[in-house]
Amino acid sequence: MTNQIEIRHLEYFLVLADTLHYGKAADKLYISQSALSQQIQRLESLTGHSLFDRTNRRVELNQAGRMFKKVALEVTHQLQDALETWQLEMEEIEGIIRIGFVGSAMQEFLPPLLQEFGNLYPNTQFSLDEMNNQSQLQALENNQLDLGFMRSNQVPADLNCKEVFTENLCVVLPQNHAISASSFRDVGQFSEESFILFPNEQSQFYFQQIIRLCKHHGFSPKISHRSIHGPTIFKLVESGMGISIVPKSLVDHKNYRVKFIELDQVSFTTSLFAVWNPGNGKTGLKNFLGLIN
Repeated sequence: MTNQIEIRHLEYFLVLADTLHYGKAADKLYISQSALSQQIQRLESLTGHSLFDRTNRRVELNQAGRMFKKVALEVTHQLQDALETWQLEMEEIEGIIRIGFVGSAMQEFLPPLLQEFGNLYPNTQFSLDEMNNQSQLQALENNQLDLGFMRSNQVPADLNCKEVFTENLCVVLPQNHAISASSFRDVGQFSEESFILFPNEQSQFYFQQIIRLCKHHGFSPKISHRSIHGPTIFKLVESGMGISIVPKSLVDHKNYRVKFIELDQVSFTTSLFAVWNPGNGKTGLKNFLGLIN
């Protein structure tokens, strides 16, 4: 019977679930209270469960109702997203490009690229989501993203991967650390330090570059903490919990009591990769790839 549930049933349910008052919900929906009551009863009949606990004084969602609210929100959001995409296509707009990115990509690389593309193709809209490497790959495989920007080139065989940006690494130290830019010789000076790094499973390419860099100077880093967020890393360094090595684009001299030493004399760098499904035929995606190919 659940295949007889209509979108209006979900809309009526969600308004009542938010107001918990038949009169207020009916006013918002521009229908009568009796009509709303009938539709809610119909929905409960179709689901086979009572969704509200009703007394003379109040209306409350019961456990089944709270669970159903999550389902109703998911369905209505999916429908809304699908209708928005359809409407754009019907208006002959090139569509929405769904882009995932690691946080550091938005510091330097992506903003001018998005601005340039927006100037060239003003009718194309972006949906931007900050995501780690693993989440981006899953979303690309599930057709929930059109393009990802990640610090990993380890991708499934059915996805394309292209290096689009390379930058130096920077050591992050507490402000009162004994080593400064003037006394820095090489990374080997930090062999006894504790390191705060991005997790290997979240950013394999970056992580392995750090490991190789340290081994090149004769030691394996002692990793005390892991985080995928630059601000968290900086706060940990600031608090004396260890040191770190991050992409240069994450450098922030203003908001944290840390100092940065750019590793501009070593061959070890970090790269950003664009990843996409070659079977994705969106015109907007092809135009975007044209800027980075």
